[in-house]
Amino acid sequence: MSNPRYTPEFKDEAVKQVIVRGHSVAEVSERLGVSTHSLYKWINAVKPDNSEQQEQDLIEAKRGPDRGPDRGQALVWT
Repeated sequence: MSNPRYTPEFKDEAVKQVIVRGHSVAEVSERLGVSTHSLYKWINAVKPDNSEQQEQDLIEAKRGPDRGPDRGQALVWT
């Protein structure tokens, strides 16, 4: 028994139901008869990769407001 193949149009519509219309992954996967794992993979495939921005945000959050220079600033000792 093989896994079913879904058309790109089917995947797009499933992803839109989660991202645009705000339905939960569990609800959409149950209604369409696909696994939540597949639906999460389709959603992640269309999301922009912002891992570099998230990493920079995490570094800045850990540094705190008074813990060193902002991006692009050099320390100047007087």
